Amino acid sequence: MFSQLKQDLRAVFDRDPAVRSVFEVIFCYPGFHAMLFYRPSHWLWTHRCHFLGRFVSHVGRFMTGIEIHPGAVIGPSFFIDHGMGVVIGETAEIGENCTLYHGVTLGGTSWAKEKRHPTLEDNVVVGSGAKILGPFTVGRDSKIGSNSVVVKEVPKSATVVGIPGRVVLSGEQQSGVDLEHGNLPDPVAKAVSCMMEQIGRLEDQVQGLKQEQQALKAELARTRGTESR
Repeated sequence: MFSQLKQDLRAVFDRDPAVRSVFEVIFCYPGFHAMLFYRPSHWLWTHRCHFLGRFVSHVGRFMTGIEIHPGAVIGPSFFIDHGMGVVIGETAEIGENCTLYHGVTLGGTSWAKEKRHPTLEDNVVVGSGAKILGPFTVGRDSKIGSNSVVVKEVPKSATVVGIPGRVVLSGEQQSGVDLEHGNLPDPVAKAVSCMMEQIGRLEDQVQGLKQEQQALKAELARTRGTESR
């Protein structure tokens, strides 16, 4: 537990350029505070002290605005940036070196007492406000765009945006954790751009047809004038 907390502390320095000192992280970072509550609450939960685990988790929620169920499984070097409004459900599983921004929900879509929350593999980045709902896997090295709603499996090294979430890039092998979750392609803008290009080509074709029509009319008028003579 303590070794994982040390790795969580190191993750803050690796992924937040605003951090200045260890004391700043310990006293001023709610994402790290949430892990200080989660790690012991998870230990209590796995040792069948369910009430104490939930109580520690609830205190952490009150103190940080971040709700992590003690039954969730979270790997080392986990980082929650800003943190307010993050919700991680009971059967969620998170791998190593994952990053969540504020407003993220790892939620379930069933009332059954079974696996109902998502699994995030290593090096996944989830942008602010994103919702990942259901018992499926988000592949390693993937990025989920801000405010996306993901409801189905995500392959590894993929980039997902939109509502519902759509894979717009895939197969790009990342080197380490890529925090450029705000620099993502916009499939709607791309579709509109393609449509405008197509409209431009159609307008050119229509203009060409009009010119041909005018030329034919002029030729027909000359032919009729010659015949009338």
